[in-house]
Amino acid sequence: MAGRDSADFDSFYIATVRRVVLYLYAACGDRAEAQDVAQEAFARAWQHWGRISGYDDPEAWVRQVAWRLMLNRWRSLRRWMAARARLGPSEVVGEPSPDRVAVIGALQRLPAAQRQVVALHYLLDVPVQEIATTIGVPVGTVKVRLSRARAALGRLLEDQEISGVPSPA
Repeated sequence: MAGRDSADFDSFYIATVRRVVLYLYAACGDRAEAQDVAQEAFARAWQHWGRISGYDDPEAWVRQVAWRLMLNRWRSLRRWMAARARLGPSEVVGEPSPDRVAVIGALQRLPAAQRQVVALHYLLDVPVQEIATTIGVPVGTVKVRLSRARAALGRLLEDQEISGVPSPA
């Protein structure tokens, strides 16, 4: 019986999916969004196919579910936009400076453990003791990692002229 249900659903899907997507596309104006919502609605139809297949118009059920899903997405988006508006205009971020690109590139060449303590200490201003507690190592280990990271960064940045960053002498 399950094979028959599957074949029935497959036939239903093939016969109706284009109309449902077209309906949603006309409603929302975004083809990808229409396809996503339609797929979700058909997935829900499949979960309840034993009941829905007995309806006079299973496609109408799918369209109604799809419509509700689309409305829920719009509501979520509207809530997100309202929350974003309350935060004020976002800061316009331009291209990274050559100095920043060089420093980020050098940081990426550090071992992960050194990169982690550098990011915590120098970028987030986390004290050494708190870093040690957070990552579960002794304070001395954090200090050694910071020292080795500074030395490695000095070597990595030595050949590059970085404005505002003193080169190691």
